[in-house]
Amino acid sequence: MDPVELLLHPVRLRIVHALSGGRSLTTQQLCERIADASKATVYRHVALLADAGILEEAGQQRVRGFVERHYRLQPARAAVSAERAASATVDEHRRAFAASMAALLAEYQAYLDDPAADPARDQVGYRQHAVWLTDDERAALIEGMRAGIVPHMANGPGPGRSQYLLSPILFPLRE
Repeated sequence: MDPVELLLHPVRLRIVHALSGGRSLTTQQLCERIADASKATVYRHVALLADAGILEEAGQQRVRGFVERHYRLQPARAAVSAERAASATVDEHRRAFAASMAALLAEYQAYLDDPAADPARDQVGYRQHAVWLTDDERAALIEGMRAGIVPHMANGPGPGRSQYLLSPILFPLRE
């Protein structure tokens, strides 16, 4: 199956988010992280991603007679190339955006459902700004965002670090 097709699902996107930064998690840990989806759903989507090589087994151990597998993300396999994105149809872009928004809504709802959630303390932001840009200004804006974001994408879990979901969205408004 086309990796893009695999990633066009909110639960699979959330699995990718959970395993980003070099994390290794069991399917049970993923079920706890994605508690609003059934265990069967999470297990099924982990299997699809593993079969496609987007996830790889990072180890296993026996727990109460069962084999518990740890999975890690293969970031290069979970990325959509610029060429593939450029060749996507309007309907594929529509589906990709819908899947991204569904995953974003589910992740935010899971955050708010946590009794420790504190949007003010966590500096949660969801502002929208309509800006007027020339082609050159748009390119400069995108490059500036990349320069600010890309260096942090290699960060993994560690003391004092919390995982955040950052979703820059940019598209032209109709005149």
